[in-house]
Amino acid sequence: MKLMTFETDPGTGARTGYVDGSEVVDLTATWPDMASLLAAAPTMEDLRAAGQGRHSLDAVRFLPPTHGSGRTFCVGLNYQAHVAESGRSTPAHPSVFLRLDSAQVGHGEPVIRPAISEMFDFEGELAVVIGAPGHRIAEDEAMAHIAGYTCFAENSVRDWQKHGTQVTGGKNFDRSGSAGPWIVTTDEAPDLADMQLETRLNGRVMQSDSATSMIFPVPRILAYISSFTALQPGDVICTGSPEGVGQSRTPPVWMAPGDVLEVEISGVGLLKNPVAAE
Repeated sequence: MKLMTFETDPGTGARTGYVDGSEVVDLTATWPDMASLLAAAPTMEDLRAAGQGRHSLDAVRFLPPTHGSGRTFCVGLNYQAHVAESGRSTPAHPSVFLRLDSAQVGHGEPVIRPAISEMFDFEGELAVVIGAPGHRIAEDEAMAHIAGYTCFAENSVRDWQKHGTQVTGGKNFDRSGSAGPWIVTTDEAPDLADMQLETRLNGRVMQSDSATSMIFPVPRILAYISSFTALQPGDVICTGSPEGVGQSRTPPVWMAPGDVLEVEISGVGLLKNPVAAE
């Protein structure tokens, strides 16, 4: 199943639905937000029974799939080659930080380069979406807590990221990142070993790697984060960015207004966003 959050018209409010071909079937009357939809763990038959109305995917505004639901945790430096290009040493534990809801937009929406910096960098990532709650989850039980996967552009404003020992500023500029276009549920998603991530800027491949290259695999990440906070339906965990980011290139490559950023993950989807000036 492909689950999504969308608006039919600007300002009309978020709606939930599932993708059926070129349309989204509206589920809002039964599940008004993605957290309640994921917690219910409905079957395809449940979705069909709950559907009320259809909308063309070309006619709706995509919102981040978990818009208004849960939290977004991000893991930094989780690919060995990216650690090397960053000039850092391999971390002993996952490096975890938070992104605000206001820092991401949906598929097709512009990501915004802030007026106060030109160091706007791309970071394509695989994101895990929690379906079943859990606290201090064992690694061998972690996969059962995952509802599905989505694409994430965990973009960074690099100079602000380096203002202090914490990366919060550089990771939370309004509308700087994106997520989507939908959540592919685990029953339809490929195995993690078969997920290939590719980030393209204006059609040029900038990042390409497999989920198998992570330093901390997905079960380890879930076990670690759930050690300090109970995970809830709708929580999103971004699993880290591969090598090839703009700041590590010579000369550096920064995103600029007019650019187009794409993050594609095999079996999950294609997240595409234009870049606009603030």
